[in-house]
Amino acid sequence: MKRKTYRKVVRIQNTLESYRRFDYDYIPQGTGWTMPDGTYPYRQRGFTRFVTGFWRTMMQLVSPLAIRIAYGAKVTGKKNLRALKKTGTICVTNHFNFLDTLFVREAVGYYRSFHTMGPFNNRKGFVGHLVRHGGMLPFSADRAAMKNATREIERLLRKGKIVNFYPEQALWFNYRKPRPMKDGAFHYAVKFGVPVLPIFCTFQKRKNGNVKKLRINILPVVFADETLPKGARVRRMKEQAEAAWKNCYEAAYGVPLAYLPSEKKQP
Repeated sequence: MKRKTYRKVVRIQNTLESYRRFDYDYIPQGTGWTMPDGTYPYRQRGFTRFVTGFWRTMMQLVSPLAIRIAYGAKVTGKKNLRALKKTGTICVTNHFNFLDTLFVREAVGYYRSFHTMGPFNNRKGFVGHLVRHGGMLPFSADRAAMKNATREIERLLRKGKIVNFYPEQALWFNYRKPRPMKDGAFHYAVKFGVPVLPIFCTFQKRKNGNVKKLRINILPVVFADETLPKGARVRRMKEQAEAAWKNCYEAAYGVPLAYLPSEKKQP
């Protein structure tokens, strides 16, 4: 990224931060995508399973070396995966890079992880083909599609897979602070009775804003308090995951988490 472009990105993010618009997606998505409908193949069968296996194998062979060279990536906290055993899990990861699904795969496994995404990731052409066969589960404004997506998420969790969410909702390019999480990932965790695995990526930046010395931090698993009502379980799991992110941020960068002064008008 050019320094001029990076400075523009920082100004946008600072403005959004000051107005507490942490879920605003400022990156243009263009028109080269289609909204998933009731025919979208969330569950792949037949030859498409072979194609998916091929691309996942290629990712496993190429990605570890690629992200190590490009970003200096290392995984920390792998011991925290022991608590999962073979249990299906909802994963929550900070969304800061176009390739951060690869970071999650490196942490939890190239064959075990699946990734929920916005509908605009259902792109046309080769990129869309690659992402779809890499385990994408796109959300949609179509009811039938969302019903199928939810059914597939449940099936994957029952099989012991890890389904990743970006609970901040929007990608903020190379933004280091943790942003507030949405409830969605935790609703799924409570609905299907599975734990939540927080992952928080920390990194240094070059002068042009690009990532270096990336650390993919696997944090302790969050389990639901079954004595609480469902709504309270969702809130409690989210609070614990947000606290884990915050603690990781402060330990990695040696500063307390603080946002820019609020410009948001009070009601």
